[in-house]
Amino acid sequence: MLTDILQPAPVSSIDGVLSLMTAIDDRLPDSDGLKWFNRLYLQVTRGVRQAVAGPTFRDTRFMSELDVVFANLYFAAIAAGEADVSRAPSAWRPLLRCRTQRGIARLQFALAGMNAHINRDLPQGIVEVFTALGGDPTSDATRRQDFDSVNALLERVEGDVKADFSIGVIGAVDVLAGRVDDVAAMWNVRVARHAAWTNAEVLWTLQRTPHVRAAFFETLDRSTGLAGRGLLAPIAIDAA
Repeated sequence: MLTDILQPAPVSSIDGVLSLMTAIDDRLPDSDGLKWFNRLYLQVTRGVRQAVAGPTFRDTRFMSELDVVFANLYFAAIAAGEADVSRAPSAWRPLLRCRTQRGIARLQFALAGMNAHINRDLPQGIVEVFTALGGDPTSDATRRQDFDSVNALLERVEGDVKADFSIGVIGAVDVLAGRVDDVAAMWNVRVARHAAWTNAEVLWTLQRTPHVRAAFFETLDRSTGLAGRGLLAPIAIDAA
């Protein structure tokens, strides 16, 4: 369904990221759970582009590169899962397998996507950008401060969309609002991004022991997938 749209990936600019995300949003029906993560991500990326053009960041090149590298990991994950979900990273499989399942709220899909993308992809993206631009994530306070400043943007967008996403339960008649709130309480974007930077530091430190690094990342990938399954537990039963 998305194979043709994803052909331009990997992209090389934030505008390219926005173009692909917009095309995905236009293509996917409301009944596809991936649409709701992509919609959230699209709004966040618009905010990042605006911030990059202003005085928010002290190292705009780093933040621009991270935005693009990070998004390309998302595009790669969903492209891998288009023909066969088992080919996608473990962290992404719960969302890709459940994207048309009935009884799952839009907010759950959005949070499951954030779980996969932040907990699994973001550490990898941070390491890739430091490798390309130079520096060291274990000691670069300026870039860490820029990275942390995005938390407020993410929390604001998450809050803006929460009410809208909470009203839509795929294939269900009634929304069990309390259950959706319980799921939302399982997720904290600030805590997740703090852990992502720490995991990036671990990956960076383990570069001299590739087998240990690979084992660590595989464990991170699988544990993120386990958390995703919990976030996607159905909250309603189809009345049909």
